[in-house]
Parts: sequence; C-alpha cells; structure tokens
Amino acid sequence: MLARLWELTALFLRLGATSFGGPAVYIAIMEQETVQRRQWLSREQFLDLLAVTNLLPGPNAIEMANHIGYVRAGPLGCILAGAAFTLPGALVSGVLAWAYLHFGQTPQVEPFLAGLKPVVVGIVAVALWRLGRSALTKWQTVLIAAAVTAISLAGGDEVLALLGAAVLGAVFLRLAGGAGNAKRPTYRPDEGSRVTFSQLAPAAVLGYSSIPLAAVGAGGAVAAGSVSVWKLALFFLKVGAVLYGSGYVLVAYIRGGLVEQYGWLTESQLLDAVAVGQITPGPLISTVAFIGYLVAATPGAIVATAAIILPTFFFVGIASPWVARLRRHLWTSLFLDAVTAASLGLMAAVTIQLGAASLGSVLACLLAMAAVVLTIRWDIAAGWLLLGGALVGALLCE
Repeated sequence: MLARLWELTALFLRLGATSFGGPAVYIAIMEQETVQRRQWLSREQFLDLLAVTNLLPGPNAIEMANHIGYVRAGPLGCILAGAAFTLPGALVSGVLAWAYLHFGQTPQVEPFLAGLKPVVVGIVAVALWRLGRSALTKWQTVLIAAAVTAISLAGGDEVLALLGAAVLGAVFLRLAGGAGNAKRPTYRPDEGSRVTFSQLAPAAVLGYSSIPLAAVGAGGAVAAGSVSVWKLALFFLKVGAVLYGSGYVLVAYIRGGLVEQYGWLTESQLLDAVAVGQITPGPLISTVAFIGYLVAATPGAIVATAAIILPTFFFVGIASPWVARLRRHLWTSLFLDAVTAASLGLMAAVTIQLGAASLGSVLACLLAMAAVVLTIRWDIAAGWLLLGGALVGALLCE
C-alpha cells in the first residue's frame, strides 16, 4: 500500500506541475498515464469515473484525480492524489501573487501559450479517440454524444445538457436496444478500498482542515486586518460545494462574491487572477490561491485553496465505492452509459473550440499533428509534448 501511495503522489505531483489547459486536457493526460501507460484502471473503469465526475459538483480535474487515487489506494490515496495534483499550481500562483503585489503586473507568456495550445488540442484529440472507441460502440451512444456536442457548440448550458442526456439517454438506450445496450464491465472494486463516508471524513478533515489552522496561527494577522480568513474560507467552501461547469463558472462566482458583494478585489485584479490561472500548471483552481494571497497574504492563499477543494473529497468518498456497483443493474448501467456518451460529447465540443481558437497557422497545425503522432506512435508523455510546444512557441512565435 505504501508503494501505491508513493506512486500516486509522485504521478499527480508531476501532472500538477507540468499540465496546462482545462479539465479536458487534464483528463486526457490522466487517461494516458493511468490507463494507457500504467494500466492502473481499465478504460471502462476510467469512463465510468469520468461519468460520475461530471455529475458531481466541484472542480472536475481534481475530482478525477481523487477517484483514481481512491481506486488505486483507498481513501488515503484519494486525499494524496487530489492534494498532490493541486499543490504545484497553488504554489506557483502564490509566488506570482507575491510578485504581482510587488511589481504590479503578470508575466508576459503569450509566445509560450501560442506553442502550448496546439499541442493541447492534439493531446485531447487522442484521448477522445481512445475513450470514444471504448464507449461509443453503438449508434445510440454516438447519437447521444453528437447531440450534446451540438448543444454545447450552440451555446447551450453544459450542465443541463449533461443531466438531460443522462436521463433521456438512458430511456432512449432502453427503448432502442433493450438490455443489450447496457455495458457490463467485469471489473470489481478493490476490497481494500471499500470504506464508508464516516471513515473517509475524518481523514479528509485531518488532511486539510488542520493546514489552514496551522498556517493562520503561524502567519500572523490577516492582511491589513480588514479581511476575515474564516469568512474567506467559508466563501470558497460554499463555492466548492456547488460549482458546476468549467473554470470560468468559478470566475463568475468570484466576481459576484469577492468583487461585487464584499469588494475585496477589483475587476482588474480578477482579470489578472484569471490570466495567472491560465499560465500556471495544474487546474484553473490555482486562480483561487492567487486571489487568496491578494486578499489575505499567505494564510489567505492556503485557506482559499484548501476550502474550495475540501468538498471534492466528501463527494468522491460518497460516490466512488458505488461506481462499480452501478454496473450490476440495468437502469443504472444504462444511465452511466448515457452520462459517459454525454461527457465525451462535451469533451468533443471543447476539442473543436480549442482547435478553432488555436489552429490558425501552419505552425500550429503542425504542432497539433506532431502531438497526435508522437502520442499514438511512441506514447510520448504529455508533459514532454507540452514542454516542447512551449519552447517552440517561445522561439518562433515572438
């Protein structure tokens, strides 16, 4: 078990330190590392975890890391995987927030992003192809995925599209193909990973609630004495418990709460925080560390980051032990298949949007194609591809 915990921690620290983009990108990289390269999960398991992740509130990329950690090493694996994935981006964001307060501007990284974005498109496209081959094996699931892609590209609400496709899609699969449309993977949950929510909850609380307490005790007063660290924590705890959709939904919550309601941030600071979230590795949730530092220095960064990810451990702790069991019953199995198809539909829409925004030059198209070929033919790790893309962008896109 210790070996598994070390493997999980090392992998997700590396992913958190070297991955750029949005949830679709991180999920694509997790599929490459945990299914394709290490075979910790079957592709069917990964797809079921992805389906459940999309149904749960909270940051999707972190929840997916939590699920993988839970399957691999139980509740402690869940906590370590999510924490390791979050930590690098939060640390980088904290450093950038310090520099921002001292120098008044964010780094100029447009050339690096110009090389990164096409590579991201290639990585996500390969993951979509691999996952689609396993999940979209019938015309009915292809139709569900295509419908959700069309709704998303047309500007429809992604959460409503996902939930509608889950319910209506399950009924459609039942009527169109009967019991034969329900996939029944043979995987079983790890017996050593089966725990109740009550067993997981103390571990999650000890793992995260105690960190802000120690930091606040050691870090001194809140910046300027004007902002309550605990009020900041409560705000981000509530956001983490109800957050659905992309990282930009998070920005809307922050604007409504910290800019308009409390007045702790200016519009300009919020925009700079979003920019930092884009250029730092790991999930966009690192934006929260930047904002926490601006509001209440180091204690604020720690408290805000811990508070927004804490609900994910509770949700995953409740849901993860049940994922494999859902496959034992016809209707829940059909429901999972419909959600999986809808999730891939959303992922396809993101891929198309990223491609439209990023592949506007011959160099960008060549970078995307190179990422596809290197991933499929030689299984090059995504981190190296992203680094190569960033270097090419820095050299040729100034």
